[in-house]
Amino acid sequence: MPIVHFIGRLSLWSGRLGAVVVLPLVLAMVFEVVSRYAFSAPTAWAFELSYMMMGTIFLLGLSYAVLVNQHVNVDFLHQVLPRRGVAIIDAIGYILMAGMLFWLTNTLIANIASVYRTGEGTGLSAWNPPIWPYRCIYALGFGLFALQCLAKAIENLLVVFGRETEGSAR
Repeated sequence: MPIVHFIGRLSLWSGRLGAVVVLPLVLAMVFEVVSRYAFSAPTAWAFELSYMMMGTIFLLGLSYAVLVNQHVNVDFLHQVLPRRGVAIIDAIGYILMAGMLFWLTNTLIANIASVYRTGEGTGLSAWNPPIWPYRCIYALGFGLFALQCLAKAIENLLVVFGRETEGSAR
């Protein structure tokens, strides 16, 4: 199904982008450690930058984890039920999850507009960068997660209705 394939590609690239963020995170942490311990000059930005980059890695990896089935699963049900029974349960779960995630994404988008208008900062350090760019990552990550859950629901519904395609539902 083309929409499922398209969402899968988005999730794949989201996971790859999240993986790329690991390198600047490592470089920033090495810089902070050297600066702090070798020169007794800690940075004002390392803590906030590190949690934002770590959060970015996590948020961009959510949809990828679902795409490649590396998420938490209740396997004991999958082992005892027939494939169609598993697909029914998974479809219901993914539909509910996608609905909640679309609602969350919509709420996060409204929050982005609010913090952008007010110029709100993080408030966690002397650096105090604006928080709206990180909130954009929140919305993007959860939006992609919602789309991937929707794609998994479609794959499982195809199995339920006997129209299984290659790679469906597992």
